Amino acid sequence: MAVGGWHARLLGFRQDEALRSWLTEPDSLTARCQRACRNFRVRVLKSAKDEPLADELPHRRQAWVREVVLECDGVPVIFAHTTLSTAANGRLTRWLSRLGSRSLGSLLFTYPGFRRGVIEFRRLDRRHPLFQRAVVLGKSAEYLWARRSMHRLGAQQVLVTEVFLPAITRLTDLADDDLVLPLVAGAVLPTDADLVTDLDPACLEGE
Repeated sequence: MAVGGWHARLLGFRQDEALRSWLTEPDSLTARCQRACRNFRVRVLKSAKDEPLADELPHRRQAWVREVVLECDGVPVIFAHTTLSTAANGRLTRWLSRLGSRSLGSLLFTYPGFRRGVIEFRRLDRRHPLFQRAVVLGKSAEYLWARRSMHRLGAQQVLVTEVFLPAITRLTDLADDDLVLPLVAGAVLPTDADLVTDLDPACLEGE
């Protein structure tokens, strides 16, 4: 069922298979980006209480809003927008406040107990607020493809929306050509588990 223009299928998708593979990636986008570049970075653009977008939380209750851009070798490839309702407090609230420049996506795919909902897709144009925020990060585009899904942990749920910038398909090309090797022989790229290990133990306590 479509909700606010979001669909559980890629309706009207006519781009190449490289972009489709990113849109339909079932696992962590952070982990895939790390495998496809030498230097991965999460740059925080916003982390504060704000009103959710009209097509997000019902009744437009105030929420924790976090926006970051994922960069591979200095190039923005994904704009991520996260919304967490302030109606209930719990582990997710504490985690968001302490994440800093670490990836929330890695945590969602690593920490046990998270349940992911259906992935929804949408082609964003200049009328959508997330397009307006994302398009300035990359090359000019008439529209950008995005996906979103709800992640639940206990009584809390966080909605994660990922907007794919034009440079994302170049990552796939580099990976296919085997050009993205660690800078030092034998070097090991960080894994999703590193995020959980690095978090303050107090942050991982139960509700």
